[in-house]
Amino acid sequence: MKKIIVTLMLIAAGLAPAVAQKVVPKTGIASYYAQKFHGRKTASGEIFDNTAMTAAHNTLPLGTYIKVTNIRNNRWVVVKVTDRLHHANRRIVDLTQAAAKKLGFIHWGLAKVRVEVVTKAYVNSIPYFDLAAS
Repeated sequence: MKKIIVTLMLIAAGLAPAVAQKVVPKTGIASYYAQKFHGRKTASGEIFDNTAMTAAHNTLPLGTYIKVTNIRNNRWVVVKVTDRLHHANRRIVDLTQAAAKKLGFIHWGLAKVRVEVVTKAYVNSIPYFDLAAS
């Protein structure tokens, strides 16, 4: 009982997540945007920047942060979903060229990846150096 009260107090104080939604990581094939899309408007209304850390995904809500891990080399990046894939596209995620470089598949064009939804609090807890160098 005491543990429940302490947990409720932490939640009320904003020091613990209220409800952690269980989201199972998904694996699939990732690709990256062609340079011709740089400067165009995305589904979220933002202007696409191939040097930013953003992605296209068909089912996650726009604005969702995801951790994408290259299964081959274990490199990972955190990106924000700002766009949608073409409906006929069978890939799980489309990344910017900057994200593909950090994941180490810019020369191959495709990579098998694991995609996990992360919270804004998780993103803010990562040191800037880790985000830039991952």
